[in-house]
Amino acid sequence: MKIRLSLTVLLVTMVTGSSVLDAADWSRFRGPNGSGVSTDDAPLPTEWSETKNLKWKVELPGPGSSCPIVVGEKVFVTSWTGYADGNGEGSMEELERHLICLDRKTGKELWKKSVTAKLPEDTYRGMFAENGYATHTPVSDGEVVVAFFGKSGVHAYDMDGKELWNANVGTELDRRGWGSASSPVLYKNLVIVTASVENHAVVGLDKKTGKEVWKQEAEGFGSTWGTPVLVDVEGGTELVIGVPYEFWALNPDTGKLLWYCEALGTNSMCSSLVAHDGIVYGIESGPGGGGAIAVKAGGKGDVSKTHVVWRGSDSSRVGTPLIHGEKMYFVNGGVVGCLDAKTGKRVYQGRLSGGTPAAASGGNDGEARPSEEEGRPSFGGQGGGRTRGGRGGYGGGQDYSSAVIADGKLFYARRGGDVFVVKLGDEFEQLASNRFESSAGDFNAAPAVSDGQLFIRSSKTLYCVSAE
Repeated sequence: MKIRLSLTVLLVTMVTGSSVLDAADWSRFRGPNGSGVSTDDAPLPTEWSETKNLKWKVELPGPGSSCPIVVGEKVFVTSWTGYADGNGEGSMEELERHLICLDRKTGKELWKKSVTAKLPEDTYRGMFAENGYATHTPVSDGEVVVAFFGKSGVHAYDMDGKELWNANVGTELDRRGWGSASSPVLYKNLVIVTASVENHAVVGLDKKTGKEVWKQEAEGFGSTWGTPVLVDVEGGTELVIGVPYEFWALNPDTGKLLWYCEALGTNSMCSSLVAHDGIVYGIESGPGGGGAIAVKAGGKGDVSKTHVVWRGSDSSRVGTPLIHGEKMYFVNGGVVGCLDAKTGKRVYQGRLSGGTPAAASGGNDGEARPSEEEGRPSFGGQGGGRTRGGRGGYGGGQDYSSAVIADGKLFYARRGGDVFVVKLGDEFEQLASNRFESSAGDFNAAPAVSDGQLFIRSSKTLYCVSAE
């Protein structure tokens, strides 16, 4: 059984149909099509602190690891309260998720929508405590904003907070006890949701009504935590996702499989893929192995022997890579890696210095749950058949954030609260290590970039950094 899907680095005003987004908006996980690369050229500060270049900060109603998004004058972020939220243990019956809308100029809360959890939920312990109940990043096209809360459903609102619809895309719990993390994406008139642990499926919902338009099920989705990307190819667009051992490309209009490729040797895929000029890139490590790979999109069937551009031995666990110019950047364990995007050959490797080491927190306090045969279809490769059991061993202070690129610089938040700035180029050059004196909680989210402002989120606080 195998795993396949695909990507595209699209302008935010194109594939989303009736989108009213601006080029400076950061409207989904890792910005424009998940690339992590800002499309505007506004300058950003290299250094900041509580007294320097901090425009505002706001305490969030509860923890979360989702990334902020920015649309026009509004910032959206999710969190949870009521249970295991740092304000007392509470009870699972009181668990709520929240979508919060803030004024980007001041950080003032404009509105908040709350969703009662559908029970039973994963217990807050072990590896799940490394993830939590608010990890999926919302998505918006300037007309609607959509939040995915796992088994508690997909919820769509207008920009003023009026609920338009909600939809259930699955009610299963994660067999490994890790929770879920994949974020929704918008394409034309569809909201595409990777209901990985909830239903072992990718689902296309009508953006206006929430009704299911298509669903593609496969066992391999059950060990996938990454978010799919859209890829422009000759004759159309593909939706590509990394799953254990493979990449799968789907037709985003119908959900049907287009091609698959043997990819990264790991039985769980935690990072997302990234696409540039019709090439899909991925990097991963984990149970079973890992590595790096570049695959040309636009194929048909098994493209493992025809469309692989290069393979490499570099690896990274959770963070998603970036493509900028002719280079591929990634950060793993405090080390910045840079590869030639055309060949996969290493350009440099440099260790981040300064800052505070991430503190160990949690780890896995029990056996990972073995998976059970679900009777779902597989795509003919071997990936889905090898996503069995395993032991969660990732956590204990591991970094979870992905880097972003803007203004000729790479920005990366480590879990302990230090945000590093690295100059892009042929050699490793760290420009700064920044930390807020009041920083608390875990920094697991990738920063958002919009029009000269950097939005940095911890599990407790949202910060807006700007040189103005």
